[in-house]
Amino acid sequence: MKAMILAAGRGERMRPLTDHIPKPLLPVAGKPLIEYHIERLASSGIHALVINHSHLGSLLESHLGDGSRWGISISYSFEKEALETGGGILNALPLLGDKPFIVVNGDIWCDIDFRRLSLPPEQFAHLVLVDNPPHHLMGDFTLNSGRVMPGNGDRFTFSGIGIYHPLLFADCKPGAFALPPLLRKAMLDRRVTGEHYAGNWIDVGTPKRLQQLEHALTGV
Repeated sequence: MKAMILAAGRGERMRPLTDHIPKPLLPVAGKPLIEYHIERLASSGIHALVINHSHLGSLLESHLGDGSRWGISISYSFEKEALETGGGILNALPLLGDKPFIVVNGDIWCDIDFRRLSLPPEQFAHLVLVDNPPHHLMGDFTLNSGRVMPGNGDRFTFSGIGIYHPLLFADCKPGAFALPPLLRKAMLDRRVTGEHYAGNWIDVGTPKRLQQLEHALTGV
């Protein structure tokens, strides 16, 4: 299975930290945030990785290279203008192939073992959901008997980690578009499964949460 890290966001909420460095390269406990993902994916048996980029993307390529130092092959999907989550994945499909693939948001940190993830037959997506953080108490989706749905009830937050089948994007047109509306449509067709992950996860979307992660990993 291949994997993709979404790394094309501008990181507006992280400014001025992201004025001269892409958000995935921001250091946490002495290591760029994106390297935690690469290490965990490589240790889970992933051998081919795609990273999309736009803002200061050349810095990502020069720092990470071809991935050989992790025993993994890295390809890059360049976006002249950031294509958002859905458009970014669609743009990278030629590099990802015709089989299910893992996608990880570049601005999260999580200690999940990717080997636990799989896409059931006839499904378009399998999502990892987590407990709602203080900044997102309303959550995103409900989870019932392994089926993910929009709507009311006990809602969990989408972690930014999932497995997708290329068929999820079959009717999409090139350009910028978000992933959640596409997932909601597939949910209504009963094509999305999921699981709750109770381990460590943080959305590293602001300087404050970056500091919180630093403290969690170093105690400082």
